[in-house]
Amino acid sequence: MRTMRYTILFAMLTGFAACAADKPPAKPTAATRPAGAPAGGWTIFRGQPALTGIAAGRLPDKPALLWRFKTGDAVMSSPVISGGTVFVGSDDENLYALSLADGKKLWSFKAGDPVSAPPLAIDGKVIVGTDDGALHCLSAGTGKELWKYKADDRILGSANYARHGDGLRILVGSYDNFLHCVDAKTGKKLWTYETEYFINGAPAVADGKVVFGGCDGILHVVSTATGKTVRKVEIGSYIASSAALAGGAAFVGHYDGQLLKIDLKRGKTLWKYGGGEQPFFASPAIGDKHVVVGGRDRRVHCIDRKTGKKIWVFRTKNQVDSSPVICGEKVLTASEDGRIYILRLADGKELWNYRIGEAITSCPAVAGGKFVIGCQDGYIYAFGQNKK
Repeated sequence: MRTMRYTILFAMLTGFAACAADKPPAKPTAATRPAGAPAGGWTIFRGQPALTGIAAGRLPDKPALLWRFKTGDAVMSSPVISGGTVFVGSDDENLYALSLADGKKLWSFKAGDPVSAPPLAIDGKVIVGTDDGALHCLSAGTGKELWKYKADDRILGSANYARHGDGLRILVGSYDNFLHCVDAKTGKKLWTYETEYFINGAPAVADGKVVFGGCDGILHVVSTATGKTVRKVEIGSYIASSAALAGGAAFVGHYDGQLLKIDLKRGKTLWKYGGGEQPFFASPAIGDKHVVVGGRDRRVHCIDRKTGKKIWVFRTKNQVDSSPVICGEKVLTASEDGRIYILRLADGKELWNYRIGEAITSCPAVAGGKFVIGCQDGYIYAFGQNKK
């Protein structure tokens, strides 16, 4: 299974090359919760449909390992947390439901192919894509499959959602070059939107629009109601990450090593950050004043949200594909150097780190002062306040 996953990662990179050749712990209140932070849980990749990577509450100053759970292969999937349950996929072809309190397995679902994508937990359901292009909808309580939708190629990014009237729509990108919109109740296709190449990341949703990029080098803005194009913005390089939406702008990194802030109404680039040395595969976290993102240059970058100027840079010992989370005045991130880090948001000072040892590309899920993350050693780790 692990060999298969690395083949997929290689295919992502060679896919980019082909693209170029072919060109084509106090509980927060509503008043104190940071803008964009989820009211409770972490039910979707990056915490909310706009994918801003902002968590409510506070992280402990010195988190302790609360538990770890062993799967049968590498964990590339990013976990989500809903109702005291952790949902996360593994390259061993299973989606797991674990108790957030103690890490005990509640159920597992055999998907039949590696589960690299982060799941989505919503309305009593868990929805997740697999490397063979299937989108599975399961009962969150039992793991029973409710429906299955099939794309024509692998799904590596998280599904997102949009509500229309009484209905719920599921949105997910695939390597078949399509964004798929599916009815959450029946699993039936509502519409598809075609791009020119692979869609790698998760689509971001806000204000009735879904925003995403891919290997075609275009940031697509699409109506969630109709699937029709609202706007296309030429980025000029492959987009491996997911965009984050805040204040009418999209923040997105690309393969040529720049992070952009784009005005979605005008399609205008407001600023560019980065010298183009190494790609951005991680997605940014968007605070009120800060934008934080990891890069393949082995650094975590903090940027002024208004001006695009560097605030600070933190160096790790390997590339940073894990997308950071802003929680209060702290930044939580991980690196392929095998470490999890907590940094001070104001100046990037390292406050804490934990050495797992093997590469981490999974993104953390944060809820109730705890966080959960997967690792390529096959374990899922949970951290929080040590009560001893």
